[in-house]
Amino acid sequence: MAVKPEAMTLRRLKALLEVTSVVRGEKDLASVLSTIVRTVAEALEFRTVVLNLYRPAFDDFCVTTVNGSPEAQEALLGSTYDWESWQQLLVDRFRHDGAYLIPHGSFDWSADIGDRYVPQIDTPDDPDAWHPEDELFVPFEDSEGQILGIFSVGEPLSGQRPTAEEIEVLVALAGHAAIAIEAAQQAASTARHRAGLEQLLEVSSTLTAAESTDAILRTVCRGIQTALGFQKVSLVLLESQTGLLRTHAAVGWKAEDPVVTEPSSFDAVRRLFDPEFDVAGCYLLPNEQARRRVDQSEVKYSSQNNGRGPHAWNHHWLAVPLYDRAGAVIGVIWADEPEDRLLPSADRLQALRVFANQATSALLAARQFEQMRFLADHDPLTDLLNRRSFVRELESEVARARRYGHPIALLVLDCDELKGLNDTHGHAAGDEALQRVAATLRRVVRAGDHAFRIGGDEFAVILPEASADDARAVAERIEQELTSLPSADTWKVSMSFGIAVHDAEDDPAVLLRSADDAMYEMKHKREALGLDAVA
Repeated sequence: MAVKPEAMTLRRLKALLEVTSVVRGEKDLASVLSTIVRTVAEALEFRTVVLNLYRPAFDDFCVTTVNGSPEAQEALLGSTYDWESWQQLLVDRFRHDGAYLIPHGSFDWSADIGDRYVPQIDTPDDPDAWHPEDELFVPFEDSEGQILGIFSVGEPLSGQRPTAEEIEVLVALAGHAAIAIEAAQQAASTARHRAGLEQLLEVSSTLTAAESTDAILRTVCRGIQTALGFQKVSLVLLESQTGLLRTHAAVGWKAEDPVVTEPSSFDAVRRLFDPEFDVAGCYLLPNEQARRRVDQSEVKYSSQNNGRGPHAWNHHWLAVPLYDRAGAVIGVIWADEPEDRLLPSADRLQALRVFANQATSALLAARQFEQMRFLADHDPLTDLLNRRSFVRELESEVARARRYGHPIALLVLDCDELKGLNDTHGHAAGDEALQRVAATLRRVVRAGDHAFRIGGDEFAVILPEASADDARAVAERIEQELTSLPSADTWKVSMSFGIAVHDAEDDPAVLLRSADDAMYEMKHKREALGLDAVA
């Protein structure tokens, strides 16, 4: 029985309202698509309605939803079609008020344009009847005029090709569907963005609790990976002495990957910071633009998780410079392999920039704390351990020597005529002399030994499990090293040495006093005789 025109009009109006109501619903994207396709099928009485959704990551269309027979679903669901295939079909000669009707016999389907479903129904004799090889497509766009998808409808229950009025209603439904789909996509994107920001905030709150610089850097990389969806993240810091950027933390990389093991030239990387590619303080460059600015030797990796088209990530470079409080670059965050294969949005890059700023603040605070902790145990001029550390370490080594019956030797050194050097050449020369001694001690002592600056021009070396002869050999090597150094402004560094070996009855203070006494005895001999000798 034929449906009355009034009933059909009411049904179509209800369909428009239902599609529009989807916009306000709390449904996910898959549910929205299913509702839209079902509504179009029911309102306009088509057995088969297929939604080809545009995928910006690949610049193609994928069949996401099929309302129809099991055969239609099996043939089409998940199929993909590139733009070239559709461009052959969406041409003016098939256009009907925003839809494209391709009658049987008007197009050569032998060309490979992708999967196609042709229902197994009888071929009608009526020229106005729907032929099983007829096709009707309705493209629809978002609010900015960008393609969102294409409806493909077939097998009208009436058995007839749709009238101009029916096509008009179908186009209107597609327009409302576009609103619903765009809203659902934006809602999903907003939800992901919000979840990412919440994760970044959570990670940010843990940065100040990190105990070390490396712990902060690892947390930063993991936060960017999990919250912003980059599979590979590395963080490099600038070495001011060498001008090289070295990786200090990385996630998604193997330990032997060049990104991790090989340094980069900061001068080369700095050429990437071009205002033309600045988005929210991040620098996002197409591959060809980045490679124009760096040498081939600086190319450590090429993205594998790429897409196609103008919206896709395709071997891009994303660098986020880290700045100190004076605005100087101290490092760079590299992010690669976005999980969605899309170029990151401005919002996503802004979140990355804000997080990088917070990470930098935490990093600088940690560095300052580490420096303060370092200075608590080290001499600021020579970077050797200080007297506080010496007293603590000597007590520990003496206690260990008593417990296990191991020998321990203490070597005390004093610069000769440092006051005269300061008076003659200035305190800068005296400081340089002390730094030369410290550098010599670091070169000469064994890995298990400990060198200290314990006074103005006095140094000490604790030698666990060493005899007096061992200590004397170390002293001789130190003096040889100092003697071989080139002179500066006609002065050379000379030292007096004192050696003491721990006795079972000695406490740390006695051991130090014995070494001091031996050192001053040698100093007096050298002053009296003008000799260079090791006691």
